[in-house]
Amino acid sequence: MSEVVNSRVDESSIRYPGWGVTAAAFTGVMVSFAPIVPYTFSLFLNPLHSEFGWKREAIGGTFGLAAITVALVSPGIGVLLDRFAPRRIILPSILIFALALASLSRLGPHIGQFYLTFFVIGLVANGTAQFAYTRTVLTWFHKHRGFALALLLTGSGVGSILYPPLTLWAIQHHGWRSAYLLLGGIALLGLPLTALLVRNRPDTVAVREDHSSETGTTVAGALGTAAFWILAGIIMLSAFSENGLVTNLAAILTDHGVIAQSAALALSVRGGAGIVGRLCVGFLIDRFSPQRIQTFILLLSAIGTLILAFANSSLIALLGAALLGIGLGSEADVAPYLLARYFGRRHFSVLYGLTWTAYAIGGATGPMMIGHLYDRAGFYQPRFIVYLACVSFAAAALSLALQWDRGRVEQRADDIASASTVSLEN
Repeated sequence: MSEVVNSRVDESSIRYPGWGVTAAAFTGVMVSFAPIVPYTFSLFLNPLHSEFGWKREAIGGTFGLAAITVALVSPGIGVLLDRFAPRRIILPSILIFALALASLSRLGPHIGQFYLTFFVIGLVANGTAQFAYTRTVLTWFHKHRGFALALLLTGSGVGSILYPPLTLWAIQHHGWRSAYLLLGGIALLGLPLTALLVRNRPDTVAVREDHSSETGTTVAGALGTAAFWILAGIIMLSAFSENGLVTNLAAILTDHGVIAQSAALALSVRGGAGIVGRLCVGFLIDRFSPQRIQTFILLLSAIGTLILAFANSSLIALLGAALLGIGLGSEADVAPYLLARYFGRRHFSVLYGLTWTAYAIGGATGPMMIGHLYDRAGFYQPRFIVYLACVSFAAAALSLALQWDRGRVEQRADDIASASTVSLEN
């Protein structure tokens, strides 16, 4: 009963329970799949190749498998989050994720074990990340919903700053097996606060909108439009370029003469710049055309990729990583905004889920292509990264095909805020 009373404290008050939920969600996202796996993956490429002789293409395929698995199971995780208390989904996901990471310290020469572990990681990845926590945070806020969600998303950025240098230190001083154990222990840090604080607002029913009045395009109607396929194409191309580069970035830079510490720092800079990019996009998106903002940040990421193709010093590597970070990742924040604008909120979740399939195709094939090119050449040739830059430039060019009506700006924000179906605490 006291929880219901406290939940009625004004959102602007520091005593409002929703801020505690947001802090716990921030911590959970900070130690989730989103910052841990993509931003440390490339640091293990050289140690695993040296230990077992596995080809880069084969190692990169594990990340692709995880990406495809995430896309396939995310709708099912969403259904579970709609039907059950969030902790009943998030807590087991954290535990399985942490154990799977730690089990990588016991890898043997058979690469099938590596693939199986990343398949398991893909099954629970979105149960640990912002996908799972966002729905709960939405139940607690109305006036400050955007700010609360921005804080939630920065958890991934903070984690991406911390983990690359920490992982590199562990690899250099204690070996790659100990580094995987360390990451597994870090993943467990999300358990206590999630168990104590993450729960849906008890009086959600009272503030929930009548969704029977929602309007928007049908799924079939949306799939019949050029706008949806352009958005899906942009997401697929940017994911191809981003994942193809980030999952190999540390190895690429060291191969080009950048010291290992600077290569790990470049990953952290990319993550920190991503925080800046997201905050800037959130500020600008209500004031200017989202399509043109998307074009601009895709161009920034393409330029950053091009710089990294020829980075042979720490300074150039950090500059390229900063531009890459501001662009890549931020374009994904524009996508749901545009989906709600073009198609309404009637089938928003279904359409947004379908864009995850496009992301998975790009995110899975990018690392595999770069790994394949490396295996054929024996080293990371600059032209391989130029190919990725060309893909980013293609995504920017494709975004120019999206048209924009400056009307209904305020309604767009309301569409997005209410688009996610919130689940009720049992």
